[in-house]
Amino acid sequence: MRFRERIPIVVYDNHCYLCVKFAKIINFFSRGRIAMVGHYSSLGQKIRDDVLDDSALQMFWLINEKNAFGGRAALLPLVKAIISLKEKESVSIKINEQCDHDCKTVKAVFIRSVSLLSNSKKIEF
Repeated sequence: MRFRERIPIVVYDNHCYLCVKFAKIINFFSRGRIAMVGHYSSLGQKIRDDVLDDSALQMFWLINEKNAFGGRAALLPLVKAIISLKEKESVSIKINEQCDHDCKTVKAVFIRSVSLLSNSKKIEF
């Protein structure tokens, strides 16, 4: 499957408990119309190699037809994408929870939240 056929795409850290919960919230509000791809999946690896740069693993990404938005820069386009999604076929997505880190602590929540707000990037195609 070519990933450009599934745009918009959210690429998230599928080894982080908090990031998985964030992806599930996005999936719920978009009603399954945004493709959710884990950084560490085979498709996520392909997207990182083809589209994103070295900072890809530091933040979540929203990829649309023209740009890839990372971290803080992706929040507003993500809200716009959720609101303006045309009725397209929803896809049932299984979001795997593989937490390899201690992600459920208060410290981890704070660090991830600060990371989300401090990291920002936009890549134009």
